[in-house]
Amino acid sequence: MAEKIGVYFDESAIGPYLSVEDLAENVRNRWGGNCPVIETSPILAGEEGRAMIEEAIEAGTIDGVLICGSSPRVDWQFFDFGPAIPVERVNLREQCGMCFPEDEDEELKTLMAIDYINMGMLKLQKTLVPEPEKIETVRTVLVVGGGWTGLHAALHAAGAGADVVLLEKTDQLGGKARTMYKTVPLAPPYTQAHPTGIEDLVARVQAEPRIEVITGAQMQALEGAPGAYTAKFTNGTEKAIGAVILATGWVPQDTAALAPLGYGSVPGVVTTAEFEAMMKDGQLKAKRVAFVLNTAKATPKDLYQPAPAPAEPAEGQEAPEEPAFKDLESARHLPYASAVNSVVALKQAGYVRELDDTAQAYIIYEDMMVQGIHERYYKAAQDDPGVMLTKGYVARVEQGDGGVLLTVKNTLLGQDFELAADLVVLPTGMVPTTAKDPVMNFVYRQGPAFPDLDLFDGFCDSNYICFPYETRRTGVYAAGAVRQPMLMDNAEEDAAGAALKAIQCIESANRGVAVHPRSGDLTYPKFNFVRCTQCKRCTEECPFGALDDDEKGTPKPNPTRCRRCGTCMGACPERVISFDNYSVDQIGSAIKAIKVPDNMETDGPRILILACENDAYPALDMAAMRGKSWSPYARILPVRCLGSVNAIWVADAMSKGVDGVMMLGCKYGDDYQCHFVKGSEICNRRKENIAETLNRLGVEPDRVEQYQVAIDEYDKVPGMIEEFMAMILEKGPNPFKGY
Repeated sequence: MAEKIGVYFDESAIGPYLSVEDLAENVRNRWGGNCPVIETSPILAGEEGRAMIEEAIEAGTIDGVLICGSSPRVDWQFFDFGPAIPVERVNLREQCGMCFPEDEDEELKTLMAIDYINMGMLKLQKTLVPEPEKIETVRTVLVVGGGWTGLHAALHAAGAGADVVLLEKTDQLGGKARTMYKTVPLAPPYTQAHPTGIEDLVARVQAEPRIEVITGAQMQALEGAPGAYTAKFTNGTEKAIGAVILATGWVPQDTAALAPLGYGSVPGVVTTAEFEAMMKDGQLKAKRVAFVLNTAKATPKDLYQPAPAPAEPAEGQEAPEEPAFKDLESARHLPYASAVNSVVALKQAGYVRELDDTAQAYIIYEDMMVQGIHERYYKAAQDDPGVMLTKGYVARVEQGDGGVLLTVKNTLLGQDFELAADLVVLPTGMVPTTAKDPVMNFVYRQGPAFPDLDLFDGFCDSNYICFPYETRRTGVYAAGAVRQPMLMDNAEEDAAGAALKAIQCIESANRGVAVHPRSGDLTYPKFNFVRCTQCKRCTEECPFGALDDDEKGTPKPNPTRCRRCGTCMGACPERVISFDNYSVDQIGSAIKAIKVPDNMETDGPRILILACENDAYPALDMAAMRGKSWSPYARILPVRCLGSVNAIWVADAMSKGVDGVMMLGCKYGDDYQCHFVKGSEICNRRKENIAETLNRLGVEPDRVEQYQVAIDEYDKVPGMIEEFMAMILEKGPNPFKGY
């Protein structure tokens, strides 16, 4: 806990907006006894500024540092003085000076700055020097899945110096790549399909001394935590493991999804996998092949049903055309379709031309999705006179004279047409193995599978936008098609990324620090078990399964599983969970530091904004830097995640007379973007309980509101604040104001 705090003002950051001397004098008057050093610097984020701070630390004059200047998101490494010296940043540039409305009284700006400084002082005083919990780690990476991705992951991990155990459920390595005739081009000039090279890749893995290969076995159980897992396999083998790369790939979608396009009822209609096998086995004889790309995304509940028989026409009316399916729109959708289908269609159309240069291949697409370098492959197909690409969607597939007859609607020319083919090839959606099977069989309180996979269509990647390879289980990193649909070139890159993440996780566990997104955080949740009521809220709500139960039913922490989001702290009704540098008491004290005037009419309202540090807080910074402003009556306090917000903070704010509380967090639901996956959603559920409490106290529940914001919606955040402020002004002062 910091007792001798050095307060430093950066004139270059806040001088254009505030009187640095006035603020320094205020600190001397209010906090002088706690602050042996109060200094200003022309450029604090420079060599002289840092040397000034280091000199005071080395002399023992201060044991904590308060930086008053720019956002904590700026120069954060520069103001790191080691784990023994806590540092708090007071954002007086972006969220006080830059955002201040031009038409407001300048005195309000000073009041804002003083509140932020006081909040920072109390946070720093409540910050403890972290004591990391280090463990002896096992420097072995387990790769689950011996296909293209898993083989590359094993080689990358071994090449980086790790020992590797490669687990494959079948009797041979190679996965689906062994079943392929060729792959889409993986090397320049990217215009011709070529052999996969899987045999050479398998040989390289088998020759690598750091890689132990286990075939014919699956994961029976994975217990423990990152750095110290025990993996049990179905062949009776046990291995000590540090981290896991999940590369189990995909399985084909249920072919029931293809029934409306004739699969299973019309001879000559096959899947891409069946067509690939025909080519590899030398059984492909067709000269006219149609490839169908009805690729718009649908969910399993949208699977097509045969249309009822049409009613008899009324007298004088023409008989309606009998629809092939429930409706033409439903026939456009295939679940688990992706951009992969488009490039595979190009590859297989090339097979037709390879066997017979008089053969014809037809690709009928609604969306032709070709990514990156594969644009060259697409152009090569366009230049082939034997490959016809046309936009449209296939509304009917039926048996024709000696083949298959397709009816194509909504073409670029505006005319429908019929196409006769020897074979029709339908795309196979890529369903991740995790959608069908627990795969890892975790020995975790929350169960053997990755949780909430329905949010991600069964894919186990927890946040592919911000933290690729991450799963909901720390220490397990997904790569390849189990993470999202992809081709072999992307899967190879994925393998490298996941291998590096796995090794980083082991090294982090060895040093007692967190992995993403709070990489390097030395703290972990601490429990006062004397007051624990065993309510199970922390163990149930943790997004990452970091908590088990001991034999008495008490929460059992696993520090290396923890991502330090603080959701457990927010869940605990007894407030017995805290971090050394983030606690209920620390944030509660900062809230109480806000000076709330008794008279709202003369001195204005006060609202508290609890802003998620991952999206909302950066969005506020970005808004200010782009000239946006918001009410000077708002006070912003960053939180790790809205999931960490404890109800007592809202109670503290309302009892102090704060007129409203805004909670700004990531998006949740179908458009989820929460870095900790469930934090915003959990906070929204807790808000309902807060509303009940406020109702009992006679306070309007809508004085506490949650807003969703993505980091790129910075332009919308000021409007959200003004909207909320307008509502508060209409309601009038908090009934508890002045008590």
